[in-house]
Amino acid sequence: MKFFALALFLLAGAASAVEVGLAGVMGSKALLVINGSSPRAFAVGEQYNGVKVIEVQPQGVVLEIQGQRRSLRVGQNAASSAAPGQDGAVARLTADSAGHFFTNGQINGRSVKFVVDTGASSISIGPAEARKLGLDLSRGTQMQLSTANGVTPAVGIKLDTVRVGDITLRNVDAVVGQQDMPFVLLGMSFLNRTNMQREGDILLLKQRF
Repeated sequence: MKFFALALFLLAGAASAVEVGLAGVMGSKALLVINGSSPRAFAVGEQYNGVKVIEVQPQGVVLEIQGQRRSLRVGQNAASSAAPGQDGAVARLTADSAGHFFTNGQINGRSVKFVVDTGASSISIGPAEARKLGLDLSRGTQMQLSTANGVTPAVGIKLDTVRVGDITLRNVDAVVGQQDMPFVLLGMSFLNRTNMQREGDILLLKQRF
């Protein structure tokens, strides 16, 4: 059994919130704590109290909570502050032929190309892109980044603003790795501050806080 730090999602509903925590991963099952209950193992496709397991990963899970997709990973937390039907800034993304959601956006007022990546804990930027954006890495935090090729050095930074569609978020976590990429990964440090709803080839993001 592989246990992880508890991460909570407090999702406001019309009548009551649903609280979901990831207590661990057991093979192909996720060990979830729902509304303070004892940890219970759920396989992909299982659902309970508005929570459905979409994908189980080595270090986290993708869930559908009250119709909205969320990823739980080590140390991540999010709290919903918007009730259903509340007005807010939105971004509407369309999937390409491979099912990926690419979109143009801005970091600190400068144009970039994003691809949505719910498996990335933070916005991820390549070194060449970071230079183009004029990011000051000397003020960042040295860290280790786990990738498909192993663990590599990276720098954790805060982005002043990140804009996608009509959504503009401030003080967003990001990491700058050592490998250049043709786009910027739009990870959970941005996505966790939105409500995500997918309808076919459309991904709708609605700003929460």
